Amino acid sequence: MQFSIKKLLLTIATASFLATSMSATHAAPPKTYTENEFLDTFSGKTKKVVTDKLGAPFKKEMSVKPSGANTVMLKAGADEKKSKPVKVEMWYYKNIVKYDPKRTYKETEITFVNDKAMNIAFFNNR
Repeated sequence: MQFSIKKLLLTIATASFLATSMSATHAAPPKTYTENEFLDTFSGKTKKVVTDKLGAPFKKEMSVKPSGANTVMLKAGADEKKSKPVKVEMWYYKNIVKYDPKRTYKETEITFVNDKAMNIAFFNNR
């Protein structure tokens, strides 16, 4: 009797492992959008909305203020002390926007300004 219980437990564990690994390898592919669908869905949206629908990006970058920008701004008459800080961040997703029925752009870049999607670009040449 002891032998059959061990065999049963081993069989259940193996079946459970196989079911888990098969579901991970056969997961549904990420949703793809046409260019217009993507723009309509995400333009002006917050990071939370984008993350809820697309998940985490494969890459994030923060913009950096160019050297000498303060000098240029002073010459233009802008007062940095009176302006609010601007946070610019770019998020990148792979193969989620179609440009024809069978092919997708390699990368989609969403630029957030103060946590709202303000610019969206599609690339094949990066």
